Amino acid sequence: MSKIFLLGANKEIDRAVQVVEVNQVIQMEGYSYHSYVVYDITKNQWGITYKLINLTTKDFHTADIIRPLKEKFGIGFYYDSDNPQFMDSFEVAILLQEAQAKANAEADEEEKERIRVEEVKAIGSKRFAEILPENALGVIVARLKRDESDSQTDYFTSKTTRTVILGFSTHKRDIFSEMRKHASNFEETTYLAEYNADYEHREKYSMGAGYYLGESKYSGWIIEKCPIYQRESTIKEFAYTAGDEDNIRIKKNDDVPPPSDNNGTSKANCTLVDYSAKAVAVFGETRAIKDELKAMGGKFNSRLTFNGKRLAGWIFSKSQEQRLAYYFGLN
Repeated sequence: MSKIFLLGANKEIDRAVQVVEVNQVIQMEGYSYHSYVVYDITKNQWGITYKLINLTTKDFHTADIIRPLKEKFGIGFYYDSDNPQFMDSFEVAILLQEAQAKANAEADEEEKERIRVEEVKAIGSKRFAEILPENALGVIVARLKRDESDSQTDYFTSKTTRTVILGFSTHKRDIFSEMRKHASNFEETTYLAEYNADYEHREKYSMGAGYYLGESKYSGWIIEKCPIYQRESTIKEFAYTAGDEDNIRIKKNDDVPPPSDNNGTSKANCTLVDYSAKAVAVFGETRAIKDELKAMGGKFNSRLTFNGKRLAGWIFSKSQEQRLAYYFGLN
């Protein structure tokens, strides 16, 4: 039960066998290259656990496996079996006191931060509930991304360092013209208000980042829509963000438009909808603008199907979506 096999090192290790002593100094190789001292050793049914203190940072650590330095292979804890090094027990006792004092101080700071966050959330929850329209089905937000990728290990990721609430939507469809419209609400994202096909990212697939407007999902600002499924859970989700008034950039004259069946209505009571992955469609009273629609590449079809109903309308290639959005004033 205590034996494990290290595939990379091609070696079996019995964790029940003690290899170092209390007060012995060991090294971390292949990562931080810091030195540690063993201040305690415990044993259970799974084997031995070595309790360590980092001599540089004075942080606590544990190790289940410590191997001889002369058998070094990969990242891990190692001990010098030929020339073992030990610290004086009094020095280790002092180091243990310092490490514990540091751990206590960090725990106190964490508790203070937890209390601060809860206070901010309480304020933000009330504030966000007051501005969230009853008919809203989505929240338009801007997120500032920081690249935390490691190309050497093919690890690609990012961290959101700030979220700003730009507005609300009365539908759940992802429309880039709607995102651009709200981009001008915040000075840091105004450059995204201008149409740029390179900024439109459609990644609604497994492991994809969804629909977002921006240069990169790894760094800089992006704009995306967060759907609202349950009002209370959405309020909870954005409570901390709304706790800082500077993170709410909703124009007073930028209220949520009246709800429509799908994406939005404008000229001649027409509705522009996202019809399929490769097409958009226009429904409604199109007779007065049929020439304009035809000039933009539209084809009239009296037997289109939308929301389970047979409707007459104009079908367009997906490439015409932005042009139509401008035409209908949806930007």
